[in-house]
Amino acid sequence: MPVETSELTSADIGKILQCIPHRYPFLLIDRLVSIRGEESGIGIKNVSMNEPQFQGHFPGNPVFPGALIIEGMAQTAGVMCAAAKLAVGLTPKIIYMLTVDKARFRKPVRPGDVIEYHLTKLAYRRNVWRYRGEARVDGACVAEAEIAAYLETEEQRPDAAA
Repeated sequence: MPVETSELTSADIGKILQCIPHRYPFLLIDRLVSIRGEESGIGIKNVSMNEPQFQGHFPGNPVFPGALIIEGMAQTAGVMCAAAKLAVGLTPKIIYMLTVDKARFRKPVRPGDVIEYHLTKLAYRRNVWRYRGEARVDGACVAEAEIAAYLETEEQRPDAAA
């Protein structure tokens, strides 16, 4: 089933799977809401005790790992970037995270929490996007960071012409 080339305003799990290559257990967003093209959007992650990271992080005191919160921000941004390329007829192949800056962790995230990844574009140049992200649970900031990512499209790969 091809991805629509119109601008996304929301994305369910089916659209997310079409836009980014991540799969269980490393797919860390369940849906996107309030998408404004590549400018901003909100990713949603429902944190569940049956996720594999809670077996060791930490027994008797489950805490969602901060690195996975940052990855959830990146995946949210990745869906928005991929959708932007699809809207102009390019086929996204892979997204590489380039940098994580100014990361701060404010409160632990636990099973039963719903994380909202609020992403706002800071800059875009030559297939590199830079976003400011804030993870919120019940309206309170639990983490924040600036991330940059490069999106490679099929048309850019040297072997694409072969």
